[in-house]
Amino acid sequence: MTEGNFVDYVKIFVASGNGGKGSVHLHREKYITKGGPDGGDGGRGGHVIVRGDKNLWTLINFKFKKHFKAGHGEHGSKNRSTGADGADVYMDVPLGTVVRDTETNNILFEITEHQEERIVMEGGKGGRGNWHFKSATNQTPRYAQPGIPGQETQITLELKVLADVGLVGFPNAGKSTLLSVMTSAKPKIADYEFTTLKPNLGIVKYRDFRSFVMADIPGIIEGAAEGKGLGHYFLRHIERNATLLFLIPADSNDISKEYEILLDELRRYNPELLDKERLVAISKSDMLDEELVAEMSVELDKDLKGVSYLFISSVAQQGIQELKDRLWELLNE
Repeated sequence: MTEGNFVDYVKIFVASGNGGKGSVHLHREKYITKGGPDGGDGGRGGHVIVRGDKNLWTLINFKFKKHFKAGHGEHGSKNRSTGADGADVYMDVPLGTVVRDTETNNILFEITEHQEERIVMEGGKGGRGNWHFKSATNQTPRYAQPGIPGQETQITLELKVLADVGLVGFPNAGKSTLLSVMTSAKPKIADYEFTTLKPNLGIVKYRDFRSFVMADIPGIIEGAAEGKGLGHYFLRHIERNATLLFLIPADSNDISKEYEILLDELRRYNPELLDKERLVAISKSDMLDEELVAEMSVELDKDLKGVSYLFISSVAQQGIQELKDRLWELLNE
């Protein structure tokens, strides 16, 4: 999927249908001159419904179509005939989509299962026909209820990527390179910060035809939790990952400090993110000799406080299989 086709945030206008009017009708047929009221009810206005689809990965369908209006209910008619309901409108979205009220930013609901349906805007009820209002003192009511008007509002669709493993790291840490080596994904790779502006997904093939999904999340900078850089734009995707893989380059000035900054950004955005399984991978390790690796391991054992780590090199294909094994263990604990 090209970067331009990955749409994960859209605002759209939705409007439900009006309910149909109840009928004012008096029954008439041969030999029955005063048959009484028999006006039928109006039909219900159409709903606007959000539906989950496991085959979708992006909100690209809403990039150019941003207005959704359901059909109006038809009016009631004679012989107590109820008008037809208005046509419902279905909006198919990827799993992991959060629906918010744009004005208040409150979360209305989340779609996490295939074919899950949630009504985002209910259609207006149809009005009751005049036969409902017949009584002993009013046997020929000449009035009926009008239908209830539909509603309209603006909602925000926000996609949080569903992946087993999320890659977390500073810009230019080598996340896209690692994804390209471990999966068949073809992310944009270049030697400058913020090469990746949208999450990239890839399927990691494991032993015995097993697999898991890895997501390359755009790089974090210090202050991201407050919205700096790409801010909340990418942090929300990390919420949906079962395991977090922290990627820190071996040539970093202070690996432990970099890890703490990344961890702090996640903590400030959502403390629950720290409950996820974590693994630290020291990338670009092909530039290290055995003696340097041993020295760094002593420091990391002390500073990472029990968090597992390993040394890898995407370019030299070092430690990649071990990384797959460790990730598989974490996913299946």
